[in-house]
This record gives sequence, C-alpha cells and structure tokens, in this order.
Amino acid sequence: MRKAKVTTIGSSVGVVLPKEIIEKLKVEKGDTIFFVDTPNGIELTAYDVEFEEQMNAAKKVMKKYRNALRELAK
Repeated sequence: MRKAKVTTIGSSVGVVLPKEIIEKLKVEKGDTIFFVDTPNGIELTAYDVEFEEQMNAAKKVMKKYRNALRELAK
C-alpha cells in the first residue's frame, strides 16, 4: 500500500503521486487518469472504460458494414 498527502496547489487541492505509482500507471505529465467507484472504494487508473465501450461499438459497426467501408476507402 502506498500513500500520498493532500496538499494545496495554487488555489486548488491536489495529490502528488509517488514516482513508483506514476511508473505503474504508465502515465506522464499531461495524461488523464480516471477515478472509478468500486465496491472496495475508489480505483485510480489510466484505463478509460468509456473509450473502451466506444471502441467496442465501433468494431461492431465496422464488422457489420465491412464491405461498404472497404468501398468507401477506395
């Protein structure tokens, strides 16, 4: 378990993430991280669930209209 202290950053409140957490999340300055409600509390992740759902929907459309999309690509 790791911990971080809540601190004032300008006129806001923030948390500075430890280096090992940044490395595990594979994020860098400017990246977006997500806070997900789980039965055990809040999960911090770099994985965007909403984006994954959108990609799955796009894959279904691409599969269904494969021939039409192939023709449009010409």
